[in-house]
Amino acid sequence: MKRGERITNSILEGGLKLSALLAIFLIFLIFIFIFKEALPIFTNPGVRSEVDLRDLFASSVWQPVSDHPRFSLLPLFLGTLKLSLIAILFATPLALGAAIFTAEFAPRALKETIKPGIEILAGIPSVVMGAFALLTLASVLQGIFGWTMRLNAVNAGIALGLAIVPTIYSVADDALRAVPGSFREAAYALGSRRNQAIFRVIIPVALPGIFAGFMLGLGRAIGETMIVLLASGNAAILSLDPALSTRSFSATIAAELGEVVFGSTHYAVLFFIGALLFVITFIINLIANLVVERFKVRLAGVA
Repeated sequence: MKRGERITNSILEGGLKLSALLAIFLIFLIFIFIFKEALPIFTNPGVRSEVDLRDLFASSVWQPVSDHPRFSLLPLFLGTLKLSLIAILFATPLALGAAIFTAEFAPRALKETIKPGIEILAGIPSVVMGAFALLTLASVLQGIFGWTMRLNAVNAGIALGLAIVPTIYSVADDALRAVPGSFREAAYALGSRRNQAIFRVIIPVALPGIFAGFMLGLGRAIGETMIVLLASGNAAILSLDPALSTRSFSATIAAELGEVVFGSTHYAVLFFIGALLFVITFIINLIANLVVERFKVRLAGVA
């Protein structure tokens, strides 16, 4: 290798390393800022006199603006859980079915039409998806089921599901296409039919990638804001009924942070919610990494 090429490669490698370190540093600064603003809940006597940590997780009312503010996180946690579960239940069969079809069954020309058509959903702004759910989807669902509350968890969950379909689909499709052709040939050589080879060999081998797409979609659903803000009714109700209005962690921050008094108890609690979202996202990613590695060891024999 010539001296000039070595210098160029060294500069390029140093630049890439600097970019990676800078990205990690900026994320670390965000973490520090969020947790610093939430810290008064634990250290500030004035804030602690207005919010009891036990009430955050034991009470059932979120009413931050009143003569006697109450800051229960249970309705918000339950709302986030309901919305994410509905979104995943709606999106996963659609995305996985489309990925299996385009990767294994569809002719080449049809693949090149379906794949961009699904992935273009990812380019639709979430506020547009939320407006669609608010103006159209909510009326359709109310007409079918006769719900009292037009904006509810099901309405917002379906809209969230549409938003995460491209994420799950893209990762699952790539995982299925990455399965070596030798696996298919071996299955056919043993007398397997096409469907048997796909569902008993190819999908199990691609399962780590499919699961990674599922977890990415779940993380997107938990953190989504505008769709929930527009389509869920935005009411902090402690109920398992999906036909009632609901509110998530992220929608609460978006709806209230712009009007809250800087440094107040309400302000600290909102940042505490943000810190919880960081922790939840970290746990989801950690579980995804652990499960994917175990799948690789068990199914692909990768140490």
